[in-house]
Amino acid sequence: MASRLSASELAEITESPYKKDFPLLAHNPKIAYLDSAATSQRPGAVIEAHKRFYETINANALRGLYRLSVEATAAIGDARKALARFIGAVDADGAPRDREIIFTRNTSESLNLVASSLGRLVLKPGDDVVISIMEHHSNLIPWQQICAQTGAHLVYLYMNDDFKITQEELESKITERAKIVSVTQVSNVLGVSNDISALAKRAHAMGAYMVVDAAQSAPHLPIDVRALDCDFLAFSAHKMCGPMGIGVLWGKSELLNQMPPFLTGGEMIDSVTKTGAVWAPIPEKFEAGTQDGAGIYATGEAVAYLEGLGMATVERREALLARYLTEQLNELDFIDIIGPRDGTRHIGAVSFNVRGVHPHDVSSILDMDNVCIRAGHHCAEPLLTELGQSSTCRASVAFYNDASDIDRLVLGLERVWSIFNGN
Repeated sequence: MASRLSASELAEITESPYKKDFPLLAHNPKIAYLDSAATSQRPGAVIEAHKRFYETINANALRGLYRLSVEATAAIGDARKALARFIGAVDADGAPRDREIIFTRNTSESLNLVASSLGRLVLKPGDDVVISIMEHHSNLIPWQQICAQTGAHLVYLYMNDDFKITQEELESKITERAKIVSVTQVSNVLGVSNDISALAKRAHAMGAYMVVDAAQSAPHLPIDVRALDCDFLAFSAHKMCGPMGIGVLWGKSELLNQMPPFLTGGEMIDSVTKTGAVWAPIPEKFEAGTQDGAGIYATGEAVAYLEGLGMATVERREALLARYLTEQLNELDFIDIIGPRDGTRHIGAVSFNVRGVHPHDVSSILDMDNVCIRAGHHCAEPLLTELGQSSTCRASVAFYNDASDIDRLVLGLERVWSIFNGN
């Protein structure tokens, strides 16, 4: 295991300078919110932006030539540019490749879009789609479905005992039969990261496309799609201080241009006759119907907030919090950590169980002390089956947490143990 936090490192996370930015946390100081892997809290700036859209520029974007509609269209365009820059989707001169940003409802819809549209384009009977055993259902079920429809095979990458996908494993599973490889960058259960660059290198060498589920990485790490060398990347605003109901899909324009639309109807067409239609160019081709303009506008504000902090600062603080969380859990002899016991291996999330106590009971008792954690299968049932578990507790940190939140979790877990052991 990694060395314990030094006094200076612990001092960095003793208090949070950020809780004041988050109304729910500022107004409810007794809450220890440790479920950011499910959804983050929103800063006041994002909440105000959502309100401001409806109060000042509320109109249907793209559909009007009057001032309000033009301003709403520009607001959505600005958010699109901000998101492109946020994930490194830029030209050599730094100009954002904003037309490669597709707005959806969430990561799940983004991955369904890729599975359906790219799958219909490239898959045929006998081809392989390769995913990992640690995928969230959102990056598993869409591939199950498209494989069933096309006759392709779904192939799983498995972890070794150290919760890593080895080079030998990816070389044995990603073969010339592979057409699509889709893997999470960070596991929502284990908190471990996967080497996307290595996976992409192997995928491309075999002629396959690389899809990345970044739902658990975009909130915590600097993202650069060029460095990752992926073809598609999906994430959600609500896990990175933005509103619920906004998902983001980035894809290379040459692929998006080739892919058939996922949803059809208003806004995604160039022209329509009684017998056919011509699709609009990207991104509109994949954005059927009226978009959530206020949510997209507020997502741009979330990006501005995070960039104001600096993603390197976010990464550093959360790494210390994850180490402290893991250290404290390791001190409790009735806790079994599900995943690495080394805190440096965890990004955001740490799963664990209280020996002999069902996770739902653990979560309910902790809630009595205003400690918020997740309990269940975390939408990753095949992974939990592989780990020999049916359910786990999960505590997940964000930069706005501090050591006191984790200390309160530990006190709550000691209470749980005491209740169930008659002490």
